Amino acid sequence: MDRTPVRAARAALRRVVAGPDYPAVGSPLRRWPRVAAVARTVGLLALIGLALVTAQFLLDSRKLPVATAWLIALLTVAPLPFLLARPLWAWRIMFVGQLFGTFNRRPTEDWPWSPTQVLVILVVLVTVAARVDRAVLAWVGLFSLLPVWIFVAPRNQVGITLLFVVLLVIGDLVRRNVLTRRALAEQAERSELEQARRAVLEERTRIARELHDVVAHHMSMIAVQAETAPYRLGEVPAPAQAEFAAIAGSARAALTDMRRLLGVLRSESDQARTTPQPGLAQLPELVAAARRAGMTIALDSDVPADPPAPVGLAAYRIVQEGLANAARHAAGAAVRVTVRVQRGDLAVRVVNDGTGASPEGRGGGHGLTGMRERAVALGGTFTAGPTDGGGYAVEALLPCDGEDGTT
Repeated sequence: MDRTPVRAARAALRRVVAGPDYPAVGSPLRRWPRVAAVARTVGLLALIGLALVTAQFLLDSRKLPVATAWLIALLTVAPLPFLLARPLWAWRIMFVGQLFGTFNRRPTEDWPWSPTQVLVILVVLVTVAARVDRAVLAWVGLFSLLPVWIFVAPRNQVGITLLFVVLLVIGDLVRRNVLTRRALAEQAERSELEQARRAVLEERTRIARELHDVVAHHMSMIAVQAETAPYRLGEVPAPAQAEFAAIAGSARAALTDMRRLLGVLRSESDQARTTPQPGLAQLPELVAAARRAGMTIALDSDVPADPPAPVGLAAYRIVQEGLANAARHAAGAAVRVTVRVQRGDLAVRVVNDGTGASPEGRGGGHGLTGMRERAVALGGTFTAGPTDGGGYAVEALLPCDGEDGTT
């Protein structure tokens, strides 16, 4: 025998009797504070009025003591303030009031509750049915019908039972409709996010294709021409051969970086982003490649321990871009690269002496912006500007500890 429905029924019974309530529903008037304040005042006056009417009805028809009549009247209207915030608590109070409402009734009465209490019972039932699960709703309906079968005249029991069942079904249909609409809205949102994601992937693929067709092609041609130039030109001096080899090596390295970038752009996952990235350990290779290209560079790097990978990558890229800027805007100038640890931060400085030529017709790019973004993303600082000696310096201070650079 499958005990799953039995367990579900027991769990629902425990929740009905003393279990946790359902999440509160925000008031539809919360967007209008003044209207909500007026509505609260009007609601409080309405509750007092309903309690007065109920107490007077009980005093006239049941001949109850004043205290007892007021107790039943308060139990009658007490569920209403809890309907939106605590539906199960509203029903529990209503059920207690439903039982107490039959107190001292005359045996000849066909209907043991006051008109106000009947109205409250119906409102609570349909509201609770629109908020709770079906298993909980079944127990709520069963408990609510018990006083009907016990205290209502037999000739009226069937009609009242049908009325309660219809209200519970209507409330459940409202709940199912709300859940369906919510599910459709979530599905539509997921579809929009998926479409946006596909649009981003398509744009990244287009960018990767353009980079491959334009930049990678030209870099390949530069590498091939540099490698074959000594053979096409006949006897070439050794320094020139070394320079051609350096040009070819730089082009090949640029192609490698370009292919890595294209892989990241084309990838739909983060796997490509986790491939090994350069760091401070690769700085000597970077400087050596720049020297082979004809630059005069002094490297002063004394870092006792490897910084976190993001910090090392940012430092490498800042030095790389700083050397590229010096080659473009101050060709032939002496460059000094300094990488030091200062009070827990990694200080990176690339400065040229300004004695080189400044080629005309080369527009500015986004190098400085990229360096600044790398430094700021790690919680560091970045400055760039001319030096007193007529050169140009870029400086970055990158934190090596804390949240921005965990060690």
